[in-house]
Amino acid sequence: MENSKSNMGLKVGLGIALVLFLGTGFYTMNLYKSSSQIQKDLTEEKQLVMNDLNAMAKQYDVAISENDVANKNLTDARARIQGLIDSLKISETNVRSLWRYKKKYQSLQKEMDVLLAQNDSLRVENSYLATSLDSTRVRLEERTMFTDSLLVQNNALAEVVENAAVLSTVGLKGFGVIERTSGKLIPTERASRTDKIRVCFTVAKNGLVQAGDQELYVQVIDPKNNTLGLNEQVQFNEKTLSYSIISKFNYENASLNICEFVASKGKKNFEKGRYIVNVFNEKDLVSSSEFTLK
Repeated sequence: MENSKSNMGLKVGLGIALVLFLGTGFYTMNLYKSSSQIQKDLTEEKQLVMNDLNAMAKQYDVAISENDVANKNLTDARARIQGLIDSLKISETNVRSLWRYKKKYQSLQKEMDVLLAQNDSLRVENSYLATSLDSTRVRLEERTMFTDSLLVQNNALAEVVENAAVLSTVGLKGFGVIERTSGKLIPTERASRTDKIRVCFTVAKNGLVQAGDQELYVQVIDPKNNTLGLNEQVQFNEKTLSYSIISKFNYENASLNICEFVASKGKKNFEKGRYIVNVFNEKDLVSSSEFTLK
């Protein structure tokens, strides 16, 4: 009698264990499928943003070729978009990175709205450009809503909140300077007269960042794709970053203006052409810009 009860209990226990095992396997399989689909959606979304930026760049090219009055303003705006395209190409494919680039795109869009408003004649001659930009903004807003839903589905909202406590920069600019013996600095666009590259930016106020000593990595890439300055490397997990200089400063939870200098390593003169300036917070790209030496 006791053996019969023991066998019955063992069968019940084995049955429960089997149900739990099958349930766990089903849940794990669904979770893997969901994660794979989300990563696929993010990759497609990144490509869509890249397509929109390239389309906008082509529209700027058309406007620049047809307008001489506002040519300088449009050329500067075109350069900023190219900088965003270049940095997006090397960015990581994750929700936080994609969200950051969409915010940058929105900032460029607002700037262009002001530019078009100040150049009425240009807007009239190129009305199709304004219409195209408006439709691009609508698509971006729709995709932003789509990304928001992804944040909820894969619990990435918690990651965004956690990573909000990081330093970011605005107003990044790079340009050549002539350095007098008196210490006076004179900006120049001529490569042959440039003594150093000056990189200036503003560390944005963020109350979530702990006050104290902080550092950002500045990367200056010349027209031949060489990293200027120290050209040293730092490892962040599986990612290796080449940098020109480490900008070290004391952060006091307030906006802070910073300028650094980068020299042409091993050469007296700088190359002619387009230079790219990037600022990284550890492995994360927080700001990008470009300038040209003639």
